[in-house]
Amino acid sequence: MMTNLMTLPSRYQSRYQLQTLTVTAADGTSLPVSVIGQGTPVLILHAYGMDAREFLPFILALTGKYTFYLPHLRGFGAAKALTMEQFDFVRQYADDANAVIEKICEWRQVEALPVAAISMGAQVMWSYFERFGASRVSRYLNIDQNPAIHNQDDWQGGLFGTRQQEVFDIFQEVIDLTLPYANSNANANSFAHLPFALKRRATDVERLFSLLSVNRTRSKVFIQAMTHKNDHTLALYDHSIWHQKMRCLQAYLVLPYDFRGAIDKVTIPVVNLIGGRSKLYDAKWQQKVTQMLPNATEVILPRAGHAIPLDEPIGFYRVLKEFLQNR
Repeated sequence: MMTNLMTLPSRYQSRYQLQTLTVTAADGTSLPVSVIGQGTPVLILHAYGMDAREFLPFILALTGKYTFYLPHLRGFGAAKALTMEQFDFVRQYADDANAVIEKICEWRQVEALPVAAISMGAQVMWSYFERFGASRVSRYLNIDQNPAIHNQDDWQGGLFGTRQQEVFDIFQEVIDLTLPYANSNANANSFAHLPFALKRRATDVERLFSLLSVNRTRSKVFIQAMTHKNDHTLALYDHSIWHQKMRCLQAYLVLPYDFRGAIDKVTIPVVNLIGGRSKLYDAKWQQKVTQMLPNATEVILPRAGHAIPLDEPIGFYRVLKEFLQNR
């Protein structure tokens, strides 16, 4: 049975009340940050295409001890209407993360705070560490993300591993097809003006990406059910973040995104959470990241793919809780 928040005793209302605060970025943009809980401040950065509020099921039980700050990265979630000022979206997000972290430290009168980040959000943290150092982060939970996207002679742990070129070629095809529409008129962020066949192709590729992110059968069934759209539904589909998704993919393909040079700066305690069956980042190469970091331990969830919270929700919750308890 669902409980209305207003019927809860007053001592619980503020703990479970989700608020939205704003932080002013370096370029003057107001960034929305969802905030919930009472206690030690914690920052969590979300993944590509994700709404920061999707973390709520994993953190509600912890809101008596921690205040969670959940920034919405530009183009996604509550920030879906915000435009990007830079093509290098990872750098843009790192600048924004710095503004949010500085503001939280000011609000809460702390020198540093714990940070957890998953996938794209964790890529942003690698960029953050490279540009701003780690003095404002007390400890870091890195969730299935390594610091180098592209495979190279000395690094074969990039995105999609041995299938990188195959998958990148699929992404490039969709980008090439959609880019003229995105740049052609004032409705650049509208999905409605795309030809139907292109809508179908774009959503099929999104589904492919999502399915590659999970390992468990139940997760795959869930994704298939959530992403399936018949012709009528697709024709009317208001896909408000499609343009930002395409921009991110384009940057991933074009920009080098190699932050291994920042690893030595990350001397704070790091927990490297690895999906043992991740198809996005090979677990063996993720373990090499643990070895490269000066002060890191690792946790491998052997049945999880890249989307660890979806594949192993209980395991993810336990790791997050222990990370926050500094165990």
